[in-house]
Amino acid sequence: MAFLQGKSPAEKKKIIAAAVLGVVSLVALYMAFGRSFFGGSTTTATTKGSPTPTPRTQTATNPGNQLRTPNPEDSVENLIVPIVYSPGNGYGAPDPGRNIFAFYEPPPPTPWVPPTPTPPPPPIVPTPTPVPTPPFQIAALRPATIYAGTKGSFKLEVTGGEFTPDARIYFNQAEMPTTFVNPQTLSTTVPEAMIAREGPKQVIIQTPDGRLYSGPFSLNVMAPPKPSSLQYIGMIARKRFNNDTAYFTETGRQTPFGARLNDVVGGRFRIVDISASEVVVEDVTLGFRHRIAMTTVASSSGSTAPGGFVPYNPGQPANRPMMPPRPNQGRPPTSKDDVDDNDNP
Repeated sequence: MAFLQGKSPAEKKKIIAAAVLGVVSLVALYMAFGRSFFGGSTTTATTKGSPTPTPRTQTATNPGNQLRTPNPEDSVENLIVPIVYSPGNGYGAPDPGRNIFAFYEPPPPTPWVPPTPTPPPPPIVPTPTPVPTPPFQIAALRPATIYAGTKGSFKLEVTGGEFTPDARIYFNQAEMPTTFVNPQTLSTTVPEAMIAREGPKQVIIQTPDGRLYSGPFSLNVMAPPKPSSLQYIGMIARKRFNNDTAYFTETGRQTPFGARLNDVVGGRFRIVDISASEVVVEDVTLGFRHRIAMTTVASSSGSTAPGGFVPYNPGQPANRPMMPPRPNQGRPPTSKDDVDDNDNP
């Protein structure tokens, strides 16, 4: 090939590839469009009209329902066929007597009623797991109750069942030194500091490894009884500080009453000290001491008197104030001889 002479191998490959691509393109065009794309002949359809139309029979509807045979000399343009309008027969014609301008009016809306809410399904309650029975059982405590502030430690015994030698008593979550008496009894000593305040205290039995235990049990620590029903309203002081008399009012009693040192008032409180400001009493059962301050009430004259009550004292004016406290007023009396029972100061 003369046109490839002097060309490099790379240029020859490019020229041959371009020629092949052109041939492939021509074949594709021929397959798509046929000969017409390359200038081939086409077939043309021609029609030939007749100068005179062929007469035909046509049936027309007229008011007399008569058939008219058209004149052969008439052309198609001269044929006149009347239009018959029959209301009610056609689908597009309105009904007679109907107002086509009338519009639809919807009925008034029904009042809105909220739907009835569907109740939620009942919650599924899981079956509770039964609590296992504790290996140790506590039946009772001895003592069952104790007063707060009791002086000194006290012995606590726990009775029950199935106790083992390695069981320990836990008082208010504190491990106590425990004595194994038998499988039904354990004992310990509780110090007074652990019952300084009133309220229930928890007691349980448990082994050090926690494998064996008991249910909780409560020791009731009660507040000690107080002389709240007594009111100290006045006193009569003697010369030698013995036989001093304190006067009280008590709930449920209509008149005041007097009491001397070592007398018991309120059923359980012994008088251990009398002064012009207060009386100290001691619980004869528990040993607790309580102070009862003197109650002062303003009198009708405006002065302040102890409780508004002035005890009768022969030889002393009724308006004379109570004697002031003496330096050693609180010392216990040596005797209760009646040599100074007269009320002269």
